Amino acid sequence: MATVIGVVVLIVGLLISIALHELGHMIPAKRFGVRVSEYFVGFGPKLWSRRGKETEYGVKAIPLGGYVRLVGMIPPAGAVKPVRGTGWASRLIEESREAAVEEIQPGEDHRAFYHLTWWRKVIVMMGGPLVNLVIAVVLFTGVLSTIGTPTATLTVDSVVPCVPAVGSTECTADDPASPAAEAGLEAGDTLTAVDGQEVTDWDQATALIAASPGETIDVDIVRGGEPMTLAVTPAERERVVTDEAGQAVVDEDGGAVTETVGYLGMYSEVEVQRQPLTAGAELTWDYLGQTVQVVATLPQQLWHTARAAMGLEERDATSVIGVVGVGQVAGEIASADVDGYTMTQRIGDMLMLLGGLNLALFVFNMIPLVPLDGGHVASALWQGIKNGVARVRRAAKPAPVDVARMMPLAYGMFAFLLVMGAVLIYADIVAPVTVA
Repeated sequence: MATVIGVVVLIVGLLISIALHELGHMIPAKRFGVRVSEYFVGFGPKLWSRRGKETEYGVKAIPLGGYVRLVGMIPPAGAVKPVRGTGWASRLIEESREAAVEEIQPGEDHRAFYHLTWWRKVIVMMGGPLVNLVIAVVLFTGVLSTIGTPTATLTVDSVVPCVPAVGSTECTADDPASPAAEAGLEAGDTLTAVDGQEVTDWDQATALIAASPGETIDVDIVRGGEPMTLAVTPAERERVVTDEAGQAVVDEDGGAVTETVGYLGMYSEVEVQRQPLTAGAELTWDYLGQTVQVVATLPQQLWHTARAAMGLEERDATSVIGVVGVGQVAGEIASADVDGYTMTQRIGDMLMLLGGLNLALFVFNMIPLVPLDGGHVASALWQGIKNGVARVRRAAKPAPVDVARMMPLAYGMFAFLLVMGAVLIYADIVAPVTVA
């Protein structure tokens, strides 16, 4: 039941995000005088609709997106250069143009989208993705600042009794005692300084320890309210070097690059702590860079996902996932049986997942290819460049950018999205990614 509730909550959150995205397009379009004939959340069969003064509002059966129909996005034949040729691409262009022109009601050509100045077009098309970006920032900030996030403190939760063998987490009789155990470190001790440097967080403390393999250093602690100093000698231990994205760094032969670090043998006590208001924006910026990297390597990601679905390789834990995978993650969050994992934290993690999806929608929609919003933004910017060049040359105002010529590319993009969706759905079923 918890899984079902989690999935339902996520779907509702996504539908709200989609609805707000489309409002981000519709509101500025109407303010600029463009007639908006339809505003729908979802695709496929119509479930409900209501007609306003000039716009039909409604919900459709397949909750995988939404749209607003802006009348006159494609300029008529008389406003652009004629399309030469008789092939399928030329026919598709002309059919798309005719369909767009038919939507323009008599006497309302001035309200067609193609008449807007280039910067107004940018505002209208950027409105939707920017709404998703704002939702992500608001959700991240709200969760981190009100609910908080699990944070490693400077208090020791437990001491590892040994230095386990590389690749293992279990102690055996042959493993040497850990430096923490030998030095007498105990659960409940709070670190205050390492090697003479005052520490303010766990990452700083462990970084100083890692930088001192085989060297005897002082670790200042507070135990039962009393300050103490322990002399410790971090053991030498090999670990894989990772980049800023957390991926293993490889050498020219494809092998993982390793480094020797100091190992003490202790775990931090983790507490849920509220973060400052700036934490949401900082996290958004970090996730934004990672998301851009994923989208930039999408064909490669899709290739490895397809191979994993066919059993040819293991699916990476950071693999891109589809709608089924997102639902599975939501279900895992909702049904996780972990000590101390409160309902408030579950809600927070669900909202963080929703924020991440909104950030992904922002980045993906900004790809400069039609039918995505980024493609229309790119065409509007090109219009602005053409207009600027014409002004410099004192030439006549150039014709509007002919969006109809991009329709063959748009259909190709539609086909790619359908294939990608099918591959991800299948992979999420046969080779799912988990958050365990």
